[in-house]
Amino acid sequence: MTDAALDDPQKSPASAPPAPAGAHVTASGEVDWVKIFLGFGGMVVGQFMATLDIQIVASSLSQIQAGIGASADEISWVQTIYLLAEVVIIPLTAYLTKMWGTRPVYVFAAAGFIVTSILTGLSTSIEMMIVTRALQGLTAGAMIPAVFATAMTVFPPEKRVMANVTVGLIVTLAPTIGPTLGGHLTEALNWRWLFFINIPAGLLVMFLVGRYGDFDKGDPSLAKGIDWFGLFTMTVFLLSMQYVIEEGSGEGWFDDDLILWLTVTAVITGVVFIWRQLTYRQPIVSLKPFQDRNFTLGFLMNAVSGMSLFGGTFILPLFLGQIRQYSAAEVGTTMLVSGLAMFLSAPVVGRVVRLMDPRISLVAGFALAAYGVGLGVRVTAEWGFWEFAALQAIRGFGVMVAMIAAQALSVSTLPVSMMKDASGLVNLVRNVGGAIGLAILTTILTDQTAVHLSELSAGMSIASLQGQEMLAGMTSMMEAQGLANPEGAARKFLGMALYRDAAVLGFGDGFYFLALGCAVAALLGFLATPGKSDPPSGGGGGH
Repeated sequence: MTDAALDDPQKSPASAPPAPAGAHVTASGEVDWVKIFLGFGGMVVGQFMATLDIQIVASSLSQIQAGIGASADEISWVQTIYLLAEVVIIPLTAYLTKMWGTRPVYVFAAAGFIVTSILTGLSTSIEMMIVTRALQGLTAGAMIPAVFATAMTVFPPEKRVMANVTVGLIVTLAPTIGPTLGGHLTEALNWRWLFFINIPAGLLVMFLVGRYGDFDKGDPSLAKGIDWFGLFTMTVFLLSMQYVIEEGSGEGWFDDDLILWLTVTAVITGVVFIWRQLTYRQPIVSLKPFQDRNFTLGFLMNAVSGMSLFGGTFILPLFLGQIRQYSAAEVGTTMLVSGLAMFLSAPVVGRVVRLMDPRISLVAGFALAAYGVGLGVRVTAEWGFWEFAALQAIRGFGVMVAMIAAQALSVSTLPVSMMKDASGLVNLVRNVGGAIGLAILTTILTDQTAVHLSELSAGMSIASLQGQEMLAGMTSMMEAQGLANPEGAARKFLGMALYRDAAVLGFGDGFYFLALGCAVAALLGFLATPGKSDPPSGGGGGH
């Protein structure tokens, strides 16, 4: 794509001058789409592995804990530190790719991902694993935002939608199948292979991107005058904010001094960081995309889609494990419905989004997601695979449509020169939105379960006739089984039954929160303005 086309976002590839001869252009001036798809495909594999590794350890934490001798409190850092590192590097990736070019940054990140995956798999202590997972998160985060930016800058409009669908499929599918793959991999081999599996995939990424990923050139002059102060404040802001979000609910929020002071730190450094990026001549993260109304709305909607995606992936396995006592393999099989719905609907979604106003797709997608998740409001303790199948299928299809439409809306009226910055911000807010959603869900499940337990206990008081009759019936059952203390066993059983019922009601409140968030995002879709549509391109100017 020529400089003129980059400067004028409304100028279609068809009207642009012929692309200059380069890695993807033949001697006759034709674009070699095979090489472009191979290079882009390598980046897609990298993004898939980077996103997969967020959740691949979810169903194997107990095995990892035993393998490295970690405590119950320490093992949660295996997931937390990875997300913290990703959140820091994602917005910085746009600057690095502008300075060095997409290919060198991606190949270096893939090589680092292989090395850190090996070191993580060889970890013998929790301290070693925390360090290596942090480094793994840094290299993984560098591979995530570049894919969407490349899809929107390298491909012409008629190929851009399917590239966008591919990116959306990976973002939604990888976290969904992560626990499933991780559980089966751990059972078949052992937990260390959760990380060793990245080696062949990483080598494939390095080969494809290194050979065919010459999509742009860097600007080495950006190395002069790097905003180190801005980088420092951004790092402190994002790390503090993410830690508060991840750990706040478990520590009682502001009752904990560390959470309180990190919140204050996040607010102060956040304000300073925004001021610095708006005033410094060469900002580390450009905030110019926020001047565009559609990008700002799309930014908010991607936060909600992150909540729905990660929230749904969090709450369903938790219910199946705690309430239904499913094994990791059974949970994985049940969760597979959502992934299949996303995978099978991807080709259809691409055509639908392309043919209609993205605002319609956006509203319809979030409305479907809200309806699907809303089915869980009436969840009962007897729900299993088939009851969750409809919920997952509708939610999976809706989230797929909504996420692709939200990504398209975010950049529909942006100039191509802002794509890298916009991609970093969109991927950042999706991860942060997911973390916020998990924190809120955790709080809802804890607090609402306590509220419902109090209400159920009051209604089932031993002083009431109903309570006395139920206790007497259970005591008779325990006596028939020959227990030494039948009344004590009956009281314990009644308490467990009440707690399970309260927990089920708490899960229903969690589903209600997710559905409400999707419904609000659907309403926001009406505020968007139509994007500038490009006419079909004529062949060679897409790159």
